[in-house]
Amino acid sequence: MLNNYLDFQSLTISERIQLVEDILDSIATAEPEAISLSVLQLAEVSERLAEHDADPSTAIDWTDGRSEFMQRSH
Repeated sequence: MLNNYLDFQSLTISERIQLVEDILDSIATAEPEAISLSVLQLAEVSERLAEHDADPSTAIDWTDGRSEFMQRSH
C-alpha cells in the first residue's frame, strides 16, 4: 500500500528512519493512546530517569546519540 504513495526503498537508510519517525510522530499526535508503553518499558524509563536525576552529567545530546547509533548500524 505504501508503495502506491512513495517508493520508500529508493530512500537512503537515514531517510527511511526519518520517515518512520515522522509517521510515528503523526500517529502519536493524532491518537496518543495508540502508542503506549508496556509495564517493562515504563519501568526502564523510570530507572533511566532516576539514573539521570542522580547524575545528569552522564546524558548525551540526542543529535550525538543518533549519530552514534547511525554509525554503528552501518
